[in-house]
Amino acid sequence: MKMKWTPAATVLLLSVPRASAFSAVDTTKKSITASGLCNIKSSRRTTALNVGSSAAQTNILDSLKSIVQPKKKKFLMAQSLLLSLINDEKCFTTQSGAQKFADSCALNVIYEDCYEPQPIVGKDAVANHLRARAAARSDRGGDAGFRIDKISDGNKACGFAWTWTSHALEGLRGTTYVELNDQNQIYYVREIPEPLYKPGDFILDVLKAVTADAVPKPPPEYVQRTPRKANEIAKYLFNEVQGSSPDEAMRFFSESIVYRDFNYEEVLRGKAEVCTFIEDFSFPGITFATQRFDDGEEATCFTWEVVLEGAPEGSAIKGISFYEVDPETGLVTYVRDVPESGIKPPPLGKLARQLRPALGVLQPVPIGSREGGL
Repeated sequence: MKMKWTPAATVLLLSVPRASAFSAVDTTKKSITASGLCNIKSSRRTTALNVGSSAAQTNILDSLKSIVQPKKKKFLMAQSLLLSLINDEKCFTTQSGAQKFADSCALNVIYEDCYEPQPIVGKDAVANHLRARAAARSDRGGDAGFRIDKISDGNKACGFAWTWTSHALEGLRGTTYVELNDQNQIYYVREIPEPLYKPGDFILDVLKAVTADAVPKPPPEYVQRTPRKANEIAKYLFNEVQGSSPDEAMRFFSESIVYRDFNYEEVLRGKAEVCTFIEDFSFPGITFATQRFDDGEEATCFTWEVVLEGAPEGSAIKGISFYEVDPETGLVTYVRDVPESGIKPPPLGKLARQLRPALGVLQPVPIGSREGGL
């Protein structure tokens, strides 16, 4: 018996997982090993014993300088701005910090707080929204804190995974994507908190029922390549490989991958579990349409929406993904996917913010008990 798309089905579709293509980046950096250093020293001794050219001696000195003097870290505008606003100005927990965030925005900024029914548009509206939220979190004497769990190395756009904290407890988790304009002002934000109701595998039945009439399509053709930057690999896997070859996607993942999909209570660990997950969600009628990417190289954040064939127009579910890679292996070691709730504000989330405003969840856990915000 087929399940028809009804308002009740929309309620069940509180959140939708992203389980098609996954990304990594090969950012393996060359390093001078102990044996390499010995070779340099040997070369230097040879040059001293023989009448070598000044150019050869200069090359050796330059090589030694590169060992002694660490390479300067590249300045990243988006990442630096967000770290300053969050850690120094306390933009998500204080009134003054909220105003500092708004001061960094363009006049026509769009802030998609996916807890709210509609985006917040305009600099003044964003200031009012963030000030009101900071005040609510401090209600009832709550010591509201905001922890960055992970942040991408983006220059023009940047994403970060976060957790709400208070005293010795931690609560609500989520991910935020921020993009700058040419004047380095914040002009677009998407923020999605985790859904407190996590349907688990039940979501599979709902998705398959909605797309039951979808006609299978031939897999898309793609030219295999190996991008080296995280954001470029995400684009490759989602915009070129998606729907074609799970094996092509899996070759970018570490054997010890930790994958957090907020439709589930439990974390997926290891390449085998992630591969099974991908296979379970590979069926006709579901497309993960990417929207915005940051320019991170060792970690990347990007936005997307789930389009379901057979679902009413305008029912697409928005989401954010964050990937982190091991710079030595170039393989993805961590993923966090956050889908928005199908109801805004979500009933459980609203209740939790009323009862525990500083933490945003009904059952907080001891601070530090979820490594990396897991």
